[in-house]
Amino acid sequence: MFTRILLAAALCGVASISSAPAQEFTFRLHQFLPMTDSVPRDGLIPWAETIEAQSGGRIKIEYYPSMILGGAPANLFDQAQDGVVDLIWTVLGYTPGRFPKSEVFEMPFLVTNAEDTSRAFQRFVEENAMDEFAGVKLIAVHTHGPGVFHSSSPIETLEDLEGLKVRGGSRVISAMLTDLGAEAIGMPVPQVPESLSRGVIDAATIPWQVTMALRTSEIVSNHTEFSGDHGLYTQTFAFVMNRDAYESLPDDLKAVIDANSGIEWAGRFGAANDADDIVARNEAVANGNTIVTLDAEETARWRAAAQVTIDNWFAEAAAGGIDGEALYGRALELVAQETQ
Repeated sequence: MFTRILLAAALCGVASISSAPAQEFTFRLHQFLPMTDSVPRDGLIPWAETIEAQSGGRIKIEYYPSMILGGAPANLFDQAQDGVVDLIWTVLGYTPGRFPKSEVFEMPFLVTNAEDTSRAFQRFVEENAMDEFAGVKLIAVHTHGPGVFHSSSPIETLEDLEGLKVRGGSRVISAMLTDLGAEAIGMPVPQVPESLSRGVIDAATIPWQVTMALRTSEIVSNHTEFSGDHGLYTQTFAFVMNRDAYESLPDDLKAVIDANSGIEWAGRFGAANDADDIVARNEAVANGNTIVTLDAEETARWRAAAQVTIDNWFAEAAAGGIDGEALYGRALELVAQETQ
């Protein structure tokens, strides 16, 4: 009898354990764009919905756009690394010098389109630069599409850039603008609309995609593109998770995060940018704005002038013990492989 009572008690204990609800996890996602932009709308939100669905609702994602949890865009990576928040999306170039190998994807005339270049960038980081993300769980990196000038007056030749105050979104892009003859002014993208409106800058380097959220095409009416398969510039982005938050998950939920990290999501983020590039460009056309596409000869002049930016980056990389030329060569190979 006593043995049967113990067995019954043990079975009741097992039943109690097995019927206990599975632990749930709520993670906060912080970034600087409004939720209407393509990156959160078609990238971050679908990712979060996928995670919630595949985890059976055991993982919940809370959205915090437009830096509403405080800090500046340049603080986001540290917010994730230090556990202030659980997930962030940010521009790598907002923390100059922190991602020296990843910077190679900002070299002039490397980007083709956002989807293919993003897939190439993810492969590059996984091969060459994971040490730059050692403090976090990397979900995906990506780039935007071919960079464009948005200006108060038309930029039709290299000489038109001389002396213009132009917003640069990263250290490399600002260096390139200086090498091309502009006065580079670094600033995060949320500051662009007011800076253009007040004449703090004459032009901005931002992709078409983000002009809708910033209403850039209503502030200035001139836009300059380049001929050929490669754009003048791009910026690099990362979507990362706090390492301790990731490690807090049981193995089955880590597997959900792992299954939704890497090249496929890198490509999806890029594709979202490509799609909105088209929408935003069409919006500028509908506004009656002037879109200048530099011909092949003029584009070649810009490419030649921008070579000094690449050469200087090689020298800076070498001074830091990095073989920049090898990394640049590999970046070009990967972009060519991914671009069909």
